[in-house]
Amino acid sequence: MPGRILVVDDVATNRIILKVKLASAAYEVLQAGGGAEALRMAQRDRPDLILLDSAMPDLDGLEVCRRLKADKRTAEIPIIMVTARDDPASRIAALEAGAEDFMSKPLDDIGLLARVRSLLRASGIASELALREGTRQALGFAEPTCDFAPAGRFCLIAADEATATLWRHGLADRLRDQLEVCAPHDALKEAGKTAPDLYVIAADLTRDGEGLMLLSELRSRQSTRHAGIIIAVDRAAQTAASMALDMGASDIVTLPIDFDELALRMRAQFARKRQGDRLRSRVRDGLQLAVTDPLTGLFNRRYAMSHLTRVRDRALAADRTFAAMLIDLDRFKQVNDTHGHAAGDVVLKSVSEILSANLRSVDLVARIGGEEFLAILPDIVPRAARKTAERLREAVSGRPIALPSGTVGGEPVTMLQTVSIGLVTGGGGPAGSDVSLTELLERADKALYEAKKCGRNRVALAAAGRAAA
Repeated sequence: MPGRILVVDDVATNRIILKVKLASAAYEVLQAGGGAEALRMAQRDRPDLILLDSAMPDLDGLEVCRRLKADKRTAEIPIIMVTARDDPASRIAALEAGAEDFMSKPLDDIGLLARVRSLLRASGIASELALREGTRQALGFAEPTCDFAPAGRFCLIAADEATATLWRHGLADRLRDQLEVCAPHDALKEAGKTAPDLYVIAADLTRDGEGLMLLSELRSRQSTRHAGIIIAVDRAAQTAASMALDMGASDIVTLPIDFDELALRMRAQFARKRQGDRLRSRVRDGLQLAVTDPLTGLFNRRYAMSHLTRVRDRALAADRTFAAMLIDLDRFKQVNDTHGHAAGDVVLKSVSEILSANLRSVDLVARIGGEEFLAILPDIVPRAARKTAERLREAVSGRPIALPSGTVGGEPVTMLQTVSIGLVTGGGGPAGSDVSLTELLERADKALYEAKKCGRNRVALAAAGRAAA
């Protein structure tokens, strides 16, 4: 699903206009005519994003924003403040209240949708990290939190060194972090070392759009993929701002720079980056030994069952659907009997790599038995889940696996492995089911049996309650 957006405005015409714009991009739109109603709907419906008008008769947008961010049930919902004003004081007030972004009327369609996509993407990643952290805690690996927040390292890249130095002077009294003036080529050289936590990059450097190309390069590199990146664009350059957000910019700031506003945005992005790093580190380090399969490196049954529980609960609460797949290697015993257990281990590791490479970053695949795997796909409709299952089946059956059992005629011994898949969907909505996890997995197991019975190397779909794909 693209996302559920709550539009808050006391003027019905404004709400209708925004609903048309967002619905044209396939977003589900909820509407609230005032601040009090917005608070109730946000708590009840848990939208993925809120477009919040700043001026309303009962509660103004700033107060609504503060209350939403103070409530743990709604604190993580990104908010775009919408106002008829476009002065520095209004932007700073919105950011200080907790809003992720600020837009002035009339809203530019391209800019609005780019901001919505960017915030939903960031929110989805944060939500998935939080989900996995919750799974870790549910397994008993919680650690005491540390309130110490070390200073960050921020890199400033402008069209020339003098401008970047001016930025550093303007921010020096507003931030306690390390501020560095960097040249574009130096930023890419440093990317392979200990990378900065955050970059502020002018969209136009020595050439128009060069800053956007640098953004793309930084996002493609492992060491800087998770860094915060703020792009500075001219106020009139709406197209460049939209392109930057779609290319992975964390935020946008307009030129000439208001340093109070930039400092607020930098602190917010650094906090999000630090939280993401902390969660990734905890999940990676805290679970590696206890809940991973030592042969394949995938999560094991213990973690997968706990994670599936949380995915199901979240799907039911948000009225979304999810999918689970039981994946079994066909005739795997013959591999061990014919080529030895070392060859069997190679096949298991190879199939694990293929499955992981052909799933989304938010999906999870685990080894839950000898040659059996479980894939968990949150927020996916049945038809897309079926296509994913077929893609996994084809990916495995189409890749020869080299075995460590010697050579024949000087050529390495290879084999083609196939898998059978039992697919089941659950969760909320017309295509979901609120049956227990036990029953859900029993249906997936029956579907897997049908796939085996009908000749193997195929996908079978289990009826999961109210509807099937």
